[in-house]
Amino acid sequence: MTEPAAYVLPRPWIDRMPGSAVFFEHRVFLFFFLGFASGLPFVLPFGTLTYWLTATGTDKGEVGLFTLVTLPFAFKFVWAPIIDRLPFPALTRMLGRRRGWLLAIQICLIGAILLMASSNPGPGHLTLTAVAAVLVAFFSASQDIVIDGLRIELLDERQQGAGVAAYTTGYRIAMLITASGILIIAGLVGWSVAYGAVAVLMLVGVGATLATPEPAINAEDVAREEQNAEDFLERQGGLPPALAGLAAWFYSAVASPFLEFFRRFGVFSIVILALVLFYKLGDTLASMMTGPFYLELGFSLEQVGLISKPVGLVATIVGAVLGGVMVNRLGVMKSLWIGGIAQLISNFTYVLLAWSGNDPWVLGGVIAVENFASGMGVTAFIAYMSGLCNVAYTVTQYALLTSLMNVGRTLLSAPSGFLAEEVSWPVFFSITAVAAVPGLLLLWWVTRRFGTVTKPPPALN
Repeated sequence: MTEPAAYVLPRPWIDRMPGSAVFFEHRVFLFFFLGFASGLPFVLPFGTLTYWLTATGTDKGEVGLFTLVTLPFAFKFVWAPIIDRLPFPALTRMLGRRRGWLLAIQICLIGAILLMASSNPGPGHLTLTAVAAVLVAFFSASQDIVIDGLRIELLDERQQGAGVAAYTTGYRIAMLITASGILIIAGLVGWSVAYGAVAVLMLVGVGATLATPEPAINAEDVAREEQNAEDFLERQGGLPPALAGLAAWFYSAVASPFLEFFRRFGVFSIVILALVLFYKLGDTLASMMTGPFYLELGFSLEQVGLISKPVGLVATIVGAVLGGVMVNRLGVMKSLWIGGIAQLISNFTYVLLAWSGNDPWVLGGVIAVENFASGMGVTAFIAYMSGLCNVAYTVTQYALLTSLMNVGRTLLSAPSGFLAEEVSWPVFFSITAVAAVPGLLLLWWVTRRFGTVTKPPPALN
C-alpha cells in the first residue's frame, strides 16, 4: 500500500508508540472485530451444545455423534472456490465480491443460530437441533473462508503479523463469551435466550463487514486466469458450448488454485504441506488430554474453570500480540522458530504439574505458559500460511491449508487418549513434546531450502 496509514487513535498518541502503532492502523484494527465474529459461533455446534443435550437427558452415545456436525471446518476447501470465484446476487454489486459474500453468510449464520435457539433438543427429537448445528458449522466455516481472504488481500506484509494478532485476540475473547458466558445465561434464563444472545452479538461482525474496505481486484491476475481458461478450452477441442463453459469455470475456479500452488513450489510443496500438518502436532496432542489430566490430579471443575479461562485468555492474547510484533520485526521464519520451540518447551510444564500434583499455583503457571506459547506460535503460523497464498487464489488456497491443519488436528491427535491410558502422565506429555520435533525438522528444511515465504525455492536435487 502506498497511501498513508489511517489510525483509530489520535495521531499524538500514535507518535508515542512507534513500535506498536501498526496494531492501531484502521485496516489492522478491524480484524479484531472480524475475529470476534469468527470466534462467537465456533463452539456453538458442539462445545456448548453438549451441555444443553446432557441437561435434556440425551444419552452419551447421541451426544458423541454430534461431533460430526463440525466436519464443515475440515472440508471447507470444497466450497471455497464458489465463494472465491462467483458473485453473490445483488450484494456483490453493492458491496464488492468479498464483503458481499461475507454479509450474506453472516445473515445466514445469525438465522442458523436463531434456529438452534428455537429447537428443543432431547431424546427422540434431535433432528431440528442437528440440522441447525450443521448449518451453524457450515456458515461459520464459510465466514472464516471470507475473513481469511480479506486479511491476506487487505493487509500488506508489514501488517500481517499485527492483523493475525488482532484477529486472534478478538477470536479468543468471543470464544470465552460463548464457552463460559452462554453457560451462565443458560443457567439464569434458559438455553434459548443464551443462544439468541449470541445471534445478537453477531451484529458486531455485520458492522465490521460494512466498515471494512473491499480489496482491489488485480486486473493482471484476472486476465491471466481468463487466458488460462481459454487455453484449457482450446486443448479440449470439441466440447459442447454449455459443457465447455462449465469445464472452463471448473478449471479456473477449482483446478487452477491447486495446480498453481504445486507449480509454484514444485516437489517442495510436499514439504510445505507436511509442515502445515505437523507444526502444531505436539501442542495439539497435549491439549486434547488436559481435561482428563486435570481431573485425575484432583482439581475440581470449578478450579479448572476459574483458573484456565481468565489465565488462558490473558496469556493467549499476550502471546498473540508478541507473535505479531515478532513477525513485524523479525520476519515470519524466525518467528516460526521461536513459536515452535516455545510450544515444545511448554509441553514439559505438564510434566512439572504431574510431579507437583494438586497445586493450583502450578496449574495456573502451566496454563499461562502453554497458552502464551500457543498464541505466539499460531500467530506466526497463520502469517506463514497467508504468505504461501497467491493473491489470485487467496480464498481457495488458504482454505486448503487450514483444512489440512484441521485434519491433522483431528485425525493425528485422535489416538492420544489410548496412549494416555498406557503410560503415566509425565511420560505422555514427554511424548507430546517429542511429537513437536518433526515439525521443527520440517521447519529447518524449509528455512534451509526456502529461506522466506515469498522467495521461490531452489530446485531439489
